[in-house]
Amino acid sequence: MTSPRPIAFFDMKAQQVLIRDQLDRRIATVLESGRFIQGPEVDELEAALCAFSGAKHAVGVSSGTDALQIAMMAEGIGGGDAVFLPAFTYTATAEVPLVLGATPIFVDVDPVNFNIDLDDLEARLALVKAEGRLRPRAVIGVDLYGNPADWPAIEALCAREGMFALDDAAQSFGATLHNRRLGTYAHATALSFYPTKTLGCYGDGGALLTDDAERAELYRSLRTHGEGRSRYEVLRTGMNGRLDTLQAAILLCKLPLLEGELAARNRAADLYAQLLPAAVHAPQAVPNAVSAWGIHTIKLPDAATRAHVQKALSAESIPSAIYYPRPLHHQPAYAQHHAGAIAGGPPPLPVSETLCDQVMSLPMHPYLAEPDIACIGAAIAAALAVGR
Repeated sequence: MTSPRPIAFFDMKAQQVLIRDQLDRRIATVLESGRFIQGPEVDELEAALCAFSGAKHAVGVSSGTDALQIAMMAEGIGGGDAVFLPAFTYTATAEVPLVLGATPIFVDVDPVNFNIDLDDLEARLALVKAEGRLRPRAVIGVDLYGNPADWPAIEALCAREGMFALDDAAQSFGATLHNRRLGTYAHATALSFYPTKTLGCYGDGGALLTDDAERAELYRSLRTHGEGRSRYEVLRTGMNGRLDTLQAAILLCKLPLLEGELAARNRAADLYAQLLPAAVHAPQAVPNAVSAWGIHTIKLPDAATRAHVQKALSAESIPSAIYYPRPLHHQPAYAQHHAGAIAGGPPPLPVSETLCDQVMSLPMHPYLAEPDIACIGAAIAAALAVGR
């Protein structure tokens, strides 16, 4: 079964057709105003993000990575601090603590939902506390592939230990947990507006969501070189982390579509679940969670089976990807830091290591047609039936 047209892994063109007139008007307004940095569209977007997410404050920034950095800078996280985060995620989550001088403590992930494993987090926290060399300061929970982490449990642990809870929601904007949008959990939530995200601009962009007014004020200062009441009053060491006005204008055109697009992503995920073979497993959501399905990822038995299936899909012109082929603690940039983070060497991270040999991501976007999903499902079933 072959699709009559190319299947896009991410499809931004279909969405653009729907809003092209609005985009042209919004961009023309910015060009006419000449306010390319911190123009009124940034304030408008921040208000719209609050209305959508339920968060009290939103601060637009230049990328999801900068959102993570600004949030940790505001807490004064740096040398001697331990930041706990999953070993199975994108590099940005780990690189920011290191840039600030802190030590990332890699935590294994749950084999069912692929998010941070709370039991393993407790165990590594106990090791760090017992050694006494590092101060436990923060937990970064990642809502991997759009699937919410167990935020009530993470919040409870952080409250008990006096740690900062930061939600890395780069792949999950729009997801809900206990009928609340992500962005209303943790002390702060970092968003990415990279073009392929559930809400993406046409370049780099991001935001921080929080219910804490003092933190929001700090974020606004830090994103603009630590400025105070005026541009040339410098209260603290900050960074250049502002969201461009043009990107804010683009996001304002896209945000009204998001609710419908999230529903379409969930319909596509449901159809995948119906059509994919029983040997294929997608991560399961924690109770009372609705995924944003930023990425649709399946788990295959092993690396050889995955390679065989990917080759079969490629022969049918069906794109696929691997998020992620190597756990963070095996990356050259982090391996040495990981090895020395806990005396005697840290415990193994078997689930993260195994998943890197098993996961494969399939096309997922709001404009993915049912015949295309059927074609993908049939191709995977045929590949598994033939075997390698």
